[in-house]
This record gives sequence, C-alpha cells and structure tokens, in this order.
Amino acid sequence: MRIPRLAGEGQQIDDLVPVGTPIDLDNCAREPIHVPGSIQPRGVLAVVREPAFEVRQVSANVAELLGRPVDAVLGRHLSALIGHQQAARVEQVAASYGSLRQHNPLDCVIDVAGEPRAFDAILHREPGGVLLVELEIAYGPRPFSFPNTYQAVRGAVEELNRAATLTELYATAARAVRDLTGFDRVMVYRYDEEYNGEVVAESRRDDLNSFLGLHYPSTDIPAQARALYEKNWIRLISDVDYAPAPLVPSVDPASDTPLDLTYATLRSVSPIHVEYLQNMGVHASMSISLLREGRLWGLIACHHYAGTHLPPFGTRAAAEFLGATLSLRLVDRFEDEQLQKRLAAQAVLGKLTAATLDDGESLTAALLGAPDLLDLVPAEGVVVNIQGDRQARGSVPPPRVVAAVIDWARGADDEIASSECLASELPALDLDPQLAAGALVINLPDGQYAVWFRREVLRSVDWGGDPYNKAIAVSEGDGVRLSPRKSFDRWREIVHQRSEPWKPSECESAESLRRHVVESLYRRTRGALRMAEMVQRSLLPESIPALESWRLSAYYEPAAGGNVGGDWYDAFELRDGRLILLVGDVAGHGITAAGTMAQLRNALRAQLFAGATPAEALTQLNDFCVHMLPGAFATVVAARVDLDSGVVQAACAGHLIPYLTNSATVLAPIELSPPIGIRGVTYAPSEFTVEPGNGLVMYSDGLVERRGEVIDEGLNRLAETLGRACDAPASRIWTAMDSGNIDDDVTIVALWRPRTFAVPTAGRPAGCRTVRRTPPD
Repeated sequence: MRIPRLAGEGQQIDDLVPVGTPIDLDNCAREPIHVPGSIQPRGVLAVVREPAFEVRQVSANVAELLGRPVDAVLGRHLSALIGHQQAARVEQVAASYGSLRQHNPLDCVIDVAGEPRAFDAILHREPGGVLLVELEIAYGPRPFSFPNTYQAVRGAVEELNRAATLTELYATAARAVRDLTGFDRVMVYRYDEEYNGEVVAESRRDDLNSFLGLHYPSTDIPAQARALYEKNWIRLISDVDYAPAPLVPSVDPASDTPLDLTYATLRSVSPIHVEYLQNMGVHASMSISLLREGRLWGLIACHHYAGTHLPPFGTRAAAEFLGATLSLRLVDRFEDEQLQKRLAAQAVLGKLTAATLDDGESLTAALLGAPDLLDLVPAEGVVVNIQGDRQARGSVPPPRVVAAVIDWARGADDEIASSECLASELPALDLDPQLAAGALVINLPDGQYAVWFRREVLRSVDWGGDPYNKAIAVSEGDGVRLSPRKSFDRWREIVHQRSEPWKPSECESAESLRRHVVESLYRRTRGALRMAEMVQRSLLPESIPALESWRLSAYYEPAAGGNVGGDWYDAFELRDGRLILLVGDVAGHGITAAGTMAQLRNALRAQLFAGATPAEALTQLNDFCVHMLPGAFATVVAARVDLDSGVVQAACAGHLIPYLTNSATVLAPIELSPPIGIRGVTYAPSEFTVEPGNGLVMYSDGLVERRGEVIDEGLNRLAETLGRACDAPASRIWTAMDSGNIDDDVTIVALWRPRTFAVPTAGRPAGCRTVRRTPPD
C-alpha cells in the first residue's frame, strides 16, 4: 500500500513509517499524520467520486450521527447519505465552481430518524476526481452570525493596523482571537529559523497560570506537522478525549492508498499530540497558522480547560481570516523594524566612522565612545585592541579566553568570524556561558581586533515557583512523557551554551565597520586623507547652470580639520531645458567613500541624462550599488525642474527632505524611501510646484548636525533661517548657520523663482546657460 507523499519546507517528506504502525516517542517525527485513516467524530466524512457522486468511503460514525448504516451508503449515490434535495445542492455547487473553499459551509438540513437536523457541509476537492464532503452538526444557536463575526474581525484588524510594534501585534492578536472564539487561553507562538518556539503573547482566564515567555524545541512540531500547518491554516480538536471514527474501507478502493486528509476539517490528530494536551489538562484546542512567504512563522494556539469547545465553522473561518491578516501585518511590521534597525545601525556606523577621523583620539577610544560598538551590534560586552590600546565595555570573559577566541578567529582565515556556540569551537577551553557563549570577531591587520561577546540565550524559568506549574510537575511523576515542562527541559538542552545567533545584518554592520577601521588605520599610517580630499574635490562641479528666470547657487564646506566626508552635489541641464539638482552623502570617509561617491555620481548623472525620472534613476542606481558596490550605502535626493511651469519631479533615498522656502518655510512634499544600498527597494516618485516667490533648498546633514545636539534643533534653526531670508543664496545660508566648528562636511544647493523675471531671449527657450563659477555660488 502506497502512502501519498507530503511536501513541506521546499522538499518532499518521504521517510514516514507505514500506516498502522504504533506511534511512540521514537517514531512520532515520522508519523504520517496526513493519512490517519480516521476522523474526529464531531461530524461525518464521505469520500465521493465525481461526476457520478458515488460514495466510495465513509466514516464509521455515520450510523450514530445520521442513522444510516455504512452498507446503506457505500457504493451508492450521495443522496443515500444526505437526501435527494441536499445532494442536488452539493452537485450544483461542485459543478459550478472549481475552488470550493470560498463557498463553505453549505447549510444542509438532513433527515435523521425522522427529525430534520441542521448540518454544515464543508466541501473540498482532492486530485483524481475525489470530492470530500464533511458534515458537521450545527449545535444550537451560533455565538456569532456571519455579519457579526466579520464585524468583530474588522474591529480586530483596525487594532492590528494601529499596533506600532511586533509586541503590540502579538498581544492584540491573542486578545482578538480569544474574544472571537471563546477559548480559555490563546497564545501566539513565534518560531526561530530552526523552528524552536517561544510564547510571545497570551490572553487567558485570570485563574490560569501563564505560559508567556516559555520556549519549546523544534521537535515539538516535527517537519510533517509543519508541512500540514503551511497547507491547512486552521485545525480544531473540539474534544481531546474523542474516540477516532475510522474510514470504511480504510483505503481508497480505486487507488489502494489511504486518503490524504491534509485539508479535512475533521482530520484525526496524532495520539502523541492528544497525550500532550491531556497531560496539560486541555479539553479542546485550536491552532491558526501564521505564515511568511509560505513558510511557517508562528502559530496562534487556543486551549480550553472547561470541557469540550466547538466554535462553529463561521467563527473558525473568521479566526482563520484574522490569522491571515495578522500574517501580512507581521511581515510588514517585521520588515519595517528590520529596516529601522538597519537604518539605526547605519547611523551609528556613520557616527563611529566619523569619530575615527579624529587623529587626536585613539581608534579604540573612538569606537568605545558615544555611541560605541555595543550600539552597532547588540551584545553583553566588547573588547577592542587597536594600535596597542586595549579596552573593554560591558561584561567580557577573562583575557585568556579573549586571546583563545581571537586565535580561533584568525584560524578561520576570514575578515569576520562568528559563532553562537564557542563551546563547540573551543571544547578544551573552560568557558563561562554567562560571559562568552557566542562571539563575533573583526580581524584587523597586524593582530589587531574587535570582538563582541554574548551570553547564553537560556533564561531561568522557575517551574516550582508557580503554584499551578508546581502542581503539574508533582502530578506528572516519572510516568508522564509529554508536558510543557518537559518540552522546556528539552529546549534547555538544545540551547545550552548557545547565544542568540548573529544576524546577517549584524555581520554586515561588522564588515562595514571593519572597512572603515582599516581605512582609518591606513590614513593614520599612510597619509591617505589628502588623496581622498583631492578625489572628492575633483567630483564637485566646476560650474553650475546660470538661469535666465531663476536663481541657482551652491556651496560646499569641508569638515573642520580638513576631514573628508561623503558629500557631493550636481546641477546640470537636460537637452529639453529641464534642470537636474542632486545632493548626496556616501556613508564613510576616506578613499573608499570618495571612490564610491565617484561611481554613484557618474551612474546617476548618466541615468538622468538618458531620460529617467528621479525615482527611476534612484531605483536603477540602487540596483547598481547592490550588485557592483556591495556594502556601500548612500543617501540621495534628486529633483528634475521644469523651468517654465515650476513643476518639480523628485525622489528621496534616505536623505533629509529639502525645504520649500517663502515666508512660511515648509518641507517639500517628497516621500522618503530607504537609502541606496538596500536590496529590493523601489523608490517612490513625488511631484510638486515651486510657485513664483518660492524657492527650494537641498542640503546635507552636516548643515544641521552638531555634537551634543539633537538633529531636530538644527532643522528648526535652518527653517527659521530660511523663513527670515527665503531667497538667500547658498553661501548666505551657510553664513547664517555656521557655528564655527562642524564635524561633517556641508553641502547646500539653493534654487529661487522670483515673482517677476526677464523675458526669454527670442529663439531660445527659457532655460539655462552654463557658466564657470569658482567657488560654485
């Protein structure tokens, strides 16, 4: 007898034990749970062959629930099971629609021992002309009508949309599902990359103990169970003490295979899982899958302790819809938070690399100042040893352990080395997992380094401290094999001496930092600063267009002490007379930043000159940067100005938004998008008009950032300056803003449209003529 194959996690799951094999803890990970050969007896399952609608298999409880003997149904038309009128309705629906999911449930009234009884008929198709007809008894009045149910879901969706963090999303979802379904406890599980789970949110009856924060190993949900969760997003066990109703016959007569019940609402569940629930005192449960790009991200798990619990199909469908909506919001919020973390790390990296340009301070002190390396990559401690200056921050292991870790990292023969389990890399070393379970190392020239340390991820959970959990532990004894406490113990064994994994983005930040530190080392020992300055100055325009009906000016001021930043600007006219304005800032300093700046400037200029809009040009520039300059980051604001109408097409890649200037200076209505250098970004176009008597001022962050001052203060100061002199050229703007000592270079491009202007020269459009300006202002 052949078992239908079960696909999951991108591959087929073939190593399953034969159907009928007794299941125990040794083979449960290979249990063919998609072909249990039985159902939960809260309803009846019939396997019907289309187009004749002949019943080929039926659950053995058909006599108990419908008053029909199995022999009176098998081999006969569906009407023998549910009556002619209801069978005709099923045939009509099946013939009218390819996908039946959106038409479930079909309300049916079936004669049972001479009395009409209400059922929900749930239909879905299997390959080979197989139609599964599940009949669930409609027990009494529904707690929700369909309109009320979806109204409740809409309210929950509004709450989800208002949630600002993942933590708020988790908590909102748990509360909404519990309100909707009436379960005693609803938990949100979040899985890591290896499918170890954590309870990240919980809504429960006040008298129940809390499971919030508990961890469970991936073995609690083996691969074939995850595959089912990824296919069928909801599963209900209305009574964990049920006696399974077997299918008769046990295999499909046509194919001699057990029936695949992956999508069946009534599918019987693993006895191992039932035992687990019974040991917890759970009488009913339901789970809703949370997916990210088709992969299991987490679960909403519902438990009921006060007897059996059967939410009607409509409520379950609404809960499933809520889970699907939550999945989308989780992905959106996760991506948002990842982007914010990346931008925050980039900001810290920028400040750290700027600090390394102060030749009066050692590189080690610069990296451990404010912010420091622990702000760039979260960890419990960090040790830096550069140019003979060794310093530490936070909790770090003894020097002998640090030295052993550095020797291991050098042996890896890579610029960056990381491990979340140093005990496996250095088994002979006596490690304290509370100080050094994992490490991330930057290998620098001449034996220099920076190394982050993380402690063991395991948190201490006192099962004996909670009276309810203590009672569970006492009642278990040695004979109880499955329980949350024992799952937690297995998880403890799995993560013992392991730290939180080093995320790819954290390793990228470390790699970027290494490049900048190596740059600083080279500059300090080889005098490369002057060379980088020459490269940057060669990239500044020798001339800017002189406009007949507008005023354009530009100004560049290097950082104090001659330090070279990543600022650049450009201004040129297109063949059709429109004006291009650009201001950008490449992350980092020195020769590498200058080289990156040159390539980005030239690529962007070529794309815009070829006719791309600012948004299209930034999207193309980002693709170029990601593939040709990996690890490079830059902010850019680009504008294309129609000098006849004043219409501006613009796009912004992580840069400070320009100001529209008049007596009431305001930010230009440009949508902010992520910086250049982040994979998969498409930049949003914006359009606005510079009216006569208005101007546009583009600038870099050096104009508004000052040490010891939040950037909002600088932005307010700039807005006030522009409000007092809205038509001021770039040099006057700098004079008004100059505080005498700046930490970063400054770039300003100012465009002004007077209320009255000269009549264009006959035969030439009102556009530009290029003049050489030294300096450009």
